[in-house]
Amino acid sequence: MHILFISLGCDKNLVDSETMLGLLTGAGYILTDDETQADVIIINTCCFINDAKEESIRTILEMAEYRRSGSCRALIVTGCLAQRYQKEITDEIPEVDAVLGTASYDEIVQAVQKALEGQKWLRFLDVDRLPGTEAKRVVTTGGCYAHLKIAEGCDKRCTYCIIPKIRGNFRSVPMEQLLAQARDLAEQGVKELILVAQETTLYGTDLYGEKSLHVLLKELCKIGGIRWIRVLYCYPEEIYDELIETIRTQEKICHYLDLPIQHASDRILKKMGRRATKAHLKETIAKLRAQIPDIALRTTLITGFPGETQEDHEELMDFVGEMKFERLGVFAYSQEENTPAALMRDQIAEEVKEARKEELMELQQEIVFAKNKQMRGRILTVMVEGYLAEENVYVARTYADTPDVDGYLFIETDQTLISGDFVKVKVTGAQDYDLIGEIEDELTQ
Repeated sequence: MHILFISLGCDKNLVDSETMLGLLTGAGYILTDDETQADVIIINTCCFINDAKEESIRTILEMAEYRRSGSCRALIVTGCLAQRYQKEITDEIPEVDAVLGTASYDEIVQAVQKALEGQKWLRFLDVDRLPGTEAKRVVTTGGCYAHLKIAEGCDKRCTYCIIPKIRGNFRSVPMEQLLAQARDLAEQGVKELILVAQETTLYGTDLYGEKSLHVLLKELCKIGGIRWIRVLYCYPEEIYDELIETIRTQEKICHYLDLPIQHASDRILKKMGRRATKAHLKETIAKLRAQIPDIALRTTLITGFPGETQEDHEELMDFVGEMKFERLGVFAYSQEENTPAALMRDQIAEEVKEARKEELMELQQEIVFAKNKQMRGRILTVMVEGYLAEENVYVARTYADTPDVDGYLFIETDQTLISGDFVKVKVTGAQDYDLIGEIEDELTQ
């Protein structure tokens, strides 16, 4: 029995997909990437912003064609779109045989069985349930790195965000489960763990009564085979001293931190329901750079939030110019139904949102290009990710680059390298967002 699995959306959703793949292969199902050969098609959906929602709907409708033609015996929809629009999916797309909510993905095998028996199966357990995470995952990221989802849900209630309604309140995954999962990933050859959650900085507060991310990090550092550990989605107002010290002193932890700040105008931050102020953001960034001088800071911004004036935008531009983030992404505000921000007055025209986004990205481009030029001559340890035969170069990442998000370093060498190798490279040049280097010294694996 062949299953085609399509995973959409964020890296946190990808962890759910890999868990489902582990359950399915453990039950004897065979995976395929050919929709014409699939007996079952499963789509793990996203609906965080409008573009993601449209992609999910388009994919469901495309796969429904195979269900109608008879080549596919069952079509199953899981994930955020399934949780948020369960009634619309079942009412409007009759080809869908089973729908699982965000807290029910660990019952995917039962869903497949029911669908193949001809039963319509809807499964929406309590959104605050923590699905079982003991299953061995099927790593789909190429084997060198994998994401470790350390918590589910969020308590922040930002006014633009639908996530708490479809993913529930914040709840940490017990540390022993995470360590077991990390050890299994290491045994599969994973060398970099990327810690993700809706918010990683609050890890452990619900289970252990205090912030425990630093404790988890120290335990993960003890696992053999893991060379790099990277932390994403740290809310700046929750950064704490023990965490900074752990990142500074633990050799395996990349000097890289993702701080989604969203804006820098106190007026807009308050409307967004964010808890940090511009002054606090500056203070946190200054502390991180003072204690970890080579830290690479990534952030994300939202432009065109309801009521954002030109003055607010210019204040954000000034902040970005002053902070000079090593990595930065910008989203145009997406008006999501059933969120407080969607009902706010003074919604911004799409062309204004996009123009402000473009202006921010042009500024960031100048910052990154200047920083990359300053990298010439530095010696870095990088992880090899692949080889571009047509250009005769190896593709690698530095500690300052998250896969599929940030830039790359291209290595020009006659040596034979393997994906997952760690090598020392001397930076010889820069090309836009990427670096160019040559082998300085090959490291033992």
